[in-house]
Amino acid sequence: MKILYIDCAMGASGDMLTAALTELLPDPDAFVNRLNRLAIPGVRFTKEKSVKCGISGAHMAVTVNGIDEGTMLHEHEHGHEHEHEREHEHEHEHGHHHSSLHDITHIVDELDLPSKVKQDILAVYGIIADAESHVHGVPVTEIHFHEVGTLDAVADVTAVCLLMNELAPDEVVASPVHVGSGHVHCAHGILPVPAPATAYILRGVPIYGGEIQGELCTPTGAALLKYFAARFGGMPAMRPLSIGYGMGSKDFERPNCVRAIFGEGQEKTDTVLELSCNVDDMTAEAIGFAVERLFDCGAYDVYTVPIGMKKNRIGTMIRVMCAEADRETVLRVLFQNTTTIGVRESFMRRYVLKRSIERVETPYGEVRRKISTGYGVTRKKYEYDDLARIASERKISLEEAARLLESGS
Repeated sequence: MKILYIDCAMGASGDMLTAALTELLPDPDAFVNRLNRLAIPGVRFTKEKSVKCGISGAHMAVTVNGIDEGTMLHEHEHGHEHEHEREHEHEHEHGHHHSSLHDITHIVDELDLPSKVKQDILAVYGIIADAESHVHGVPVTEIHFHEVGTLDAVADVTAVCLLMNELAPDEVVASPVHVGSGHVHCAHGILPVPAPATAYILRGVPIYGGEIQGELCTPTGAALLKYFAARFGGMPAMRPLSIGYGMGSKDFERPNCVRAIFGEGQEKTDTVLELSCNVDDMTAEAIGFAVERLFDCGAYDVYTVPIGMKKNRIGTMIRVMCAEADRETVLRVLFQNTTTIGVRESFMRRYVLKRSIERVETPYGEVRRKISTGYGVTRKKYEYDDLARIASERKISLEEAARLLESGS
């Protein structure tokens, strides 16, 4: 079981998370080159060596149309990179404009990324949009990302989502989040720390302040932690394999960094939530649509069972397996997309194999192979999307494509 532990003792921002996770890879520089090949409009990533309080790590600098967005921070006394300060100040000086969720979706759709990564990026922005909608009291469709919608924030979210896809941890655990204290200047005036959007995103997450004045956790950092971390708490028992330090721009008495530890845990067992409901007045198409929406919101598994209901009606039981932290999201999707008026809940313990993805160079291009191990067994299976591509290109069946890969011909 691969575990990723994120130490947020000095908060978290998008660039710090990007730098820390990049350091976990075998070839960080190659990944930075890959980010730049994505060609996010006007964006360029540069990984720089950084030392904070004697600890060496990496800082991920992002320029947008040749402008280093971090340079504006020097006028501020404390805090990490603060997206809404940057855009508000550059908006008039450099022609930046506010972006809607539709604009961000268009940018993401144009990037050469796996579909799962694109879904993750938009899901993170969905968390931010929900927070902005709540704070400002306007519908999500009217939200303009003056705080986190600049291209460098898009770059940070994209980078972290792609890194999570590359690392493919079985579980992500984060420490309680240090949010800082005091106040911060932004487009709306002087706001308390944590900023209202950040505080809303971190509902249900253990956070704390302290003597450090300034914003240590940005809305982008909060949304990424909320989306990817399965739980928040102390470091689990694990055998560290690699450690990355992602440095912030400012200097404090403590090392201003996010620390990411990637390691091997014990055989994976955990508790999952089972939510189920019965319906007898939905079409097959409507049920299929509901199942897709449930998977989109992060459900581990969704399946249906034909059942007999009262008055001899033929019905369908919809069962959803999910993390306990996702209960409210899944319930909302169930009630919005099915005709049920009640959902049952039960807890279950599951046992799963450790999973990892290896990339194999073949005569037909790079192919991903999933490896599952544990409990004395090892299984290998090529990713469906890659098999389907080869089968389609050569006009053969999936089974024949798999045989070609196994034979190496």
